[in-house]
Amino acid sequence: MHYFWKVEFSRISLPHCVTSVTVALLLSLCSVFVYATEDSTYDIRYQVALAPGNDLAKVQIALAGDSLPNQLTLHLNPERHLKLSGKNLTLEGDRAIWTPRGKSAQIEYEFKIDEKKSSGRYDSLMTDKWTILRTDKLIPPISARAPKSLQSSATLRVEVPDDWNTLAPYLKDNDGVFQLKDPGRRFIRPKGWMIAGRIGSRQDVIDGTDTVIAAPLGKGVRRQDTLAFLSWTLPELKKVFPEFPQKLLIVMAGDPMWRGGLSGTRSLFMHADRPLISGNRTSSMLHELVHVGTGIRGDKESDWIVEGIAEYYSLQTLLRTGGISERRYNQALEDLAKWGKESPNLLVKRSSGPITARATVVLHQIDQAIQTSSNGKRSLDDVVAALAAERGEVTLKKFRGLVEDAAGTSVPQLERTFLTGKKKP
Repeated sequence: MHYFWKVEFSRISLPHCVTSVTVALLLSLCSVFVYATEDSTYDIRYQVALAPGNDLAKVQIALAGDSLPNQLTLHLNPERHLKLSGKNLTLEGDRAIWTPRGKSAQIEYEFKIDEKKSSGRYDSLMTDKWTILRTDKLIPPISARAPKSLQSSATLRVEVPDDWNTLAPYLKDNDGVFQLKDPGRRFIRPKGWMIAGRIGSRQDVIDGTDTVIAAPLGKGVRRQDTLAFLSWTLPELKKVFPEFPQKLLIVMAGDPMWRGGLSGTRSLFMHADRPLISGNRTSSMLHELVHVGTGIRGDKESDWIVEGIAEYYSLQTLLRTGGISERRYNQALEDLAKWGKESPNLLVKRSSGPITARATVVLHQIDQAIQTSSNGKRSLDDVVAALAAERGEVTLKKFRGLVEDAAGTSVPQLERTFLTGKKKP
């Protein structure tokens, strides 16, 4: 939308030095127009059709507005995003280039839901009674080329049988359509876990976070136990991560789903058989909740920071809330230290098992170093809160800078020779 102001020159007193030609030119200008432009918005409508037992979801992405993006690039998974069709759509390997024209445009494709991990378990599955999947896999990453003033609003409609329900980490309107929000993003797409089908759920507002525990019916999932567990642990976790989402969806299911936890945007998946607190005093549930709270990812050598923070604060949260005693906490660190000796090098692309165990102990040492050097005024809490505020990718350089700022000095546990297991500090 455009606005203009009209500036009149009909009566202007001019100095005597101005020539008659200049006066004539000025008088010929009856008005001057100054334009100001308001940001414009277009609609993105995602529509997904799910049918029981059908491994293929039908997806439509429709755009509408006075102005549309000049070009959209969809980064596809060729094994899962199939049969793309639409006008002004070009396929280039694992990318689809879409150049919308006019005031409306749409494309369609099919998405293969079932996906097995290397263990043979599923992290996305459709059955005849329910489906569990990640919406940010269903809708691939999309980069937009558009004027900076062009913004988007987005909705997600999921078509399912009448006796099915659908949950995602977004609010629904009165028609059951999800209203998508993604602050800071000009092109909005759905993110996080989704469950649809014959499902049961428990819901409560915990320290300002609308929390939902959902799972297929008849699977013996401890929804209320999980909600009670979060009622005394989530408020403590939010003290460290004040930017924690105001809406949280926890999806649970049994076999043949993956027997672990997987975090997503404002959501996570947890296998129904995983205990809330394991025998080694760690908590897979809290571990994944820390991932939700931080929203960080590591570069090629910093995944130990991401996973170590998640494991360390799962222990810290249990200690601070009285879930475990200090003696049990120290015993858990001792056990992790023994396990961590199996993988002395932390600077690897992917952290798991003994690497995460050693990373947890290293972070404990860094926490102690910060508290000692700052006379108890600072701690690792300050470092991870800063990382969570920025979100995105974390590097060893960034992490070291934040640690040294909190400690007021260098911390030997962050020397490369120590992190690779070549020497002790």
